[in-house]
Amino acid sequence: MGSVRLAAEAVVTCDGAGTLLRPGAVEVEGGRVVAVGPARDGEPLLPGVLVPGLVNCHCHSPMTLFRGAAEDVPLQRFLREVLWPREARLTDEDVYWGMTLACAELIGFGVTTTCEMYVHEDGLLQAVLDAGTRCVLTPGVMDVPGWLSWRERLERVCAFHDEHAGRHETVEIGIAAHSAYTLPLEALDAVAAAARERDALVHIHVAETRDECAELEAAEGCSVPALLARRGLLEGRVLAAHAVWLSDDDLRIFREHDVAVAHCPQANAKLAAGVARLADMLDVGLRVGLGTDGPAGNNDLDLWEEVRLAALLARVRTGDAELLPAAELLGLATREGAAALGLDGVVGSIEPGRAADLVLLRSDDPGLVPMVEERDLLSHLVWSGGGRLVRDVWVAGRQLLRDGECLTVDVERARREVQERALRLASGA
Repeated sequence: MGSVRLAAEAVVTCDGAGTLLRPGAVEVEGGRVVAVGPARDGEPLLPGVLVPGLVNCHCHSPMTLFRGAAEDVPLQRFLREVLWPREARLTDEDVYWGMTLACAELIGFGVTTTCEMYVHEDGLLQAVLDAGTRCVLTPGVMDVPGWLSWRERLERVCAFHDEHAGRHETVEIGIAAHSAYTLPLEALDAVAAAARERDALVHIHVAETRDECAELEAAEGCSVPALLARRGLLEGRVLAAHAVWLSDDDLRIFREHDVAVAHCPQANAKLAAGVARLADMLDVGLRVGLGTDGPAGNNDLDLWEEVRLAALLARVRTGDAELLPAAELLGLATREGAAALGLDGVVGSIEPGRAADLVLLRSDDPGLVPMVEERDLLSHLVWSGGGRLVRDVWVAGRQLLRDGECLTVDVERARREVQERALRLASGA
């Protein structure tokens, strides 16, 4: 695209220095930010606040197809009795439409980057490319009798990576090892080797529930993080999803290996999995971003809800009301999420050289009044604003949402397609 200048009532850069420009302007050229500064006197202003696009570090977004399918049950029943039997009937086209509807939802909430762990990666990739969102796509390797063989999946995932890595400006390809409880040790070894060979991100569920790997840990005499370290899986680039039940030793292992964490407070709470040690993770220097998890277990893709709940639970857990002020919370959903995915320098803040992934938030909402101090703007955006404020969205300078209308997805068709396909998958057809 060519050059464009976006001047707004305010610009929150999330650059780590707490930069707030009121009013401010962002100049974009070739899909990247080239300058950020004050707006000119008399310059027409967009009616709102420009912030970086949000980064959702852990999701299974095509599971819009299974939203509401298994409510009020623990994780293992949710997976084994409902989700996996339906997922075994999925087609590429099902996943395409599930992800397409998810993209419309994500765009509507101002989420411009997601890290996806799923199957039928061809359909998922095409949906992301068509919708124009940014994605770290990590096709899942699992071993589920009657559905998936880990050897066949790893062969397919490696071929997919080799075909698509580096080909798409807004998509990075990684590899997902679902978990230590769905893969034998030799599979974890093989995933680690394949990822290191390709310098690919490994995305894996770790310590989501208290007892998910109790038998494995008893047999090996150590925790899952220690086991992964022992077998070399933590030697490369690793993103651990959930990480609720980590000991002090586990935190140390993650820090020593620079493992990033995708913190998913809402899904963890809904499935009664527990409350992750967010404050301790940050204290030891882990890279931490926020994730929604999938819409079958959350049940939406509104990362703003994760921002607030992350702070609320961390404050309750620690008894510290000063923990995670608004600027840090917004940073978790933007700059820190980008760093957790290895995209620091690419997205996550409004700075020259970074991609023009931008969100304009409405400033006329009742929840943003009153403004008494300078800090009130950020505080209101985080604590009393949220996804309903999203008005316009750009990814790599391309506008995807205008005045609340998605420009790249036929939302009504996507709704119909997901409804029909969900009925078929639930019926067993």
